[in-house]
Amino acid sequence: MIEIKNISKSYKKGTKVINNINLTIKDGEIFGFLGPNGAGKTTTIKMLTGILEIDEGEILIDGKNIQTAPIEAKKQIGFVSDNPDMFLKLKGIEYLNFIADIYEIKKEIREKRIQQLTKEFGIYEVLNDKIQSYSHGMRQKIIIVSVLLHTPKNWVLDEPLTGLDPEAAFNLKRKMKEHAKANHSVFFSTHILEIAEKLCDRIGIIHHGKLIFVGTHEEMKKELKENASLEELFMEITKKDEKNN
Repeated sequence: MIEIKNISKSYKKGTKVINNINLTIKDGEIFGFLGPNGAGKTTTIKMLTGILEIDEGEILIDGKNIQTAPIEAKKQIGFVSDNPDMFLKLKGIEYLNFIADIYEIKKEIREKRIQQLTKEFGIYEVLNDKIQSYSHGMRQKIIIVSVLLHTPKNWVLDEPLTGLDPEAAFNLKRKMKEHAKANHSVFFSTHILEIAEKLCDRIGIIHHGKLIFVGTHEEMKKELKENASLEELFMEITKKDEKNN
């Protein structure tokens, strides 16, 4: 479970880019985090994963505070960044073994998981190539494999489907459903609202650093307009908030 309690963040004094967000991502659910560009999605995710400091409030990962107990909290997270351009000088297999070493995965277990996951995502044949030679989609795949490798309870995925081919996207969505069904949590941001509509148990919409909606698609329709798509409702909610600011 992920608990976000009254968090705020300012890059300039007096200007909050994240304004007093409260949110709980429960075990057993896929939670979609939506918002326009610049709304605060990635900043929130970077605080959630300990990359950015929190100015106010706290974040708990399975009860572990990301600021006061960062190692224990981060062990419970699998994070896919929106930028897969990392460790480009390493070969694919070197990177995966590096991640396995960090999470202390035993040799026989890691070898089996690496083979299974890289074949599933179509990158087994390029494991001995340097990551800098990979396409964007292949880099995205190896980051995803590295997260699945250490079987974390809480997945935090920032635009994880960007650049994936249809088969890899299908496999990841299936794994997200399986992960939630096993009573674990999935927190992911996306601009592809059709996917969020089909995949998510609940949705949060952030706009100008504030959460302006949290709930199910059905609750959103009851509040605004029956038989509307998530895309239509998203546009209506954000435009309404724009007028109020």
